[in-house]
Amino acid sequence: MKIGLIDVDGHNFPNLALMKLANYHKEQGDTVEWVNYLERYDKVYQSKVFTFTPDVSTIIQSDEIIKGGTGYKMYNDLFCDDIEPDYSLYPQFQHAYGFLTRGCVRNCTWCIVPKKEGDIRPYRNIETVLQDRKTAILMDNNVLASEHGLWQLEKIANLKCKVDFNQGLDSRLVTDEIARLLSKIKWIRFIRFACDTTPAVEPLLQAIEKLNKYGVKNYRIFVYLLVKEVDDANERCKILKRLDVNPFVQIYRDFETNTAITNAQKRFAWYVNQKMVFKTTEWEDYKGKIRK
Repeated sequence: MKIGLIDVDGHNFPNLALMKLANYHKEQGDTVEWVNYLERYDKVYQSKVFTFTPDVSTIIQSDEIIKGGTGYKMYNDLFCDDIEPDYSLYPQFQHAYGFLTRGCVRNCTWCIVPKKEGDIRPYRNIETVLQDRKTAILMDNNVLASEHGLWQLEKIANLKCKVDFNQGLDSRLVTDEIARLLSKIKWIRFIRFACDTTPAVEPLLQAIEKLNKYGVKNYRIFVYLLVKEVDDANERCKILKRLDVNPFVQIYRDFETNTAITNAQKRFAWYVNQKMVFKTTEWEDYKGKIRK
């Protein structure tokens, strides 16, 4: 069969589902390629991660088109989930990509993970994710909430491979022992956390203090900052700024209604995420300038 793939969100980040589908079909003897809209295919897989990404409008010539992914509000498991990914689809990315655990123990109202993946459970070993690579981008939603996850962290420290948990760690679960373990790991760039609400500030500050005890500098800490009300987010941001921690704004989006973001949210996100502006200007001053 001739198989076509469409990464609706683009190629800014590897699509793990498409990589697994590609490997599965290649093992069946099928030909697999990114869709050329001038050609016809026996089957096309079309994956979309984000609900706000515009869908494909070009006519697809295929006997069968299978859509999947959170962007289509389709949460069913991949039939070939046990297959390892085909990295040849994304030669521009050199890291390994994957999960050590799936699911989460939290039930944050803005997060799709509980609905999509359920409670936390073991999923992979770090050696399986790495294959023959030395670095890994790990997309676990709450690796610290899993005994399996903590065991994998120990192995990561011992293997001396570099990793990045790009969805962030749960600061509420950072004990003194976990802080010691995190300090032993080689990070690709940052240790990532989230501070999505005002009640999340104190656990984050406690986690930072524990990490400082084991030699982790604040500039190596990266914090996702969910923005719904700009004034509330700015107060959280000021605390992180004083500590020389790196915040990164993510604007709140309702996955069900896909409500449009406001101009104030857009401006605040730009202000925080442009580090030269953020480090040299206060939001109140910047906001006053853009109104003129």
